[in-house]
Amino acid sequence: MPDSPFSDLDRPPLSQAALSHALVRPGSLWSDIAVVDRTGSTNADLAHTVRDGARQGAVIVAESQFAGRGRLGRSWSAPPRSALTFSVLLRPDPPPAKQGWLPLLAGLAAASAVRRLAEVDVRLKWPNDLLIGERKLAGVLAERVDSAVIIGIGLNVSLRAEELPVETATSLALEKAACTDRDPLLRAVLREIETHYREWSQAHGDADACGLRAAYLATSATVGRRVRVELPGERVLTGWATGVDAAGHLIVDADGREHTLSAGDVVHVRPDVP
Repeated sequence: MPDSPFSDLDRPPLSQAALSHALVRPGSLWSDIAVVDRTGSTNADLAHTVRDGARQGAVIVAESQFAGRGRLGRSWSAPPRSALTFSVLLRPDPPPAKQGWLPLLAGLAAASAVRRLAEVDVRLKWPNDLLIGERKLAGVLAERVDSAVIIGIGLNVSLRAEELPVETATSLALEKAACTDRDPLLRAVLREIETHYREWSQAHGDADACGLRAAYLATSATVGRRVRVELPGERVLTGWATGVDAAGHLIVDADGREHTLSAGDVVHVRPDVP
């Protein structure tokens, strides 16, 4: 039974009923949780619901995603039930100028949950990749649809070495994590997102007032490192990452001056490499 959800006992299916019972409650951020067996992209699926008036807090989880997208249009895929691939729909009150923090907030929430349950040292590469050492464990993609923001997360859980999409990736199983059960991991990540999102919303999007910027900097693998940033227009900037500003932008000292970057693909560079 190659297509049976029980054909790989190390990768059991998620229960929509159990997740909904645990997370969809009065007063909770999460309004609906759907678990689908297979889809192209959970972000795209949620985007279709926005114009139909989908409520804030809708969550779609896919056991298998065949057209997943990462940042900069990169493809993202994993064997069925080997990863957590899900998207959440938010309708934030703070103005768009402050909503650049949302993908960083989601990355921080995922890192905090994984560190607590899996007992691995997860760090954040700006803006929101989760790293163990220099290997990528998870990524976050945020997209605006009308007044809503959809945030997708892909977290490698039980991928084996031969299943990794690139050599620079890793999974919780490969890192000998204390927890590789997707159900408690998903619950923990969603609860962390809810906590950070409520605090950020109550602070009207002020990342300093709610402690978001300080928490992000404490988890950053980028700030304090020499970096090469690939910018739009095939430009490259090499320098030292010195901080993240109040809008969530990366600050890089290069060419004798300070650069504030709202977008770019960051590569961590060893100090001895020119």
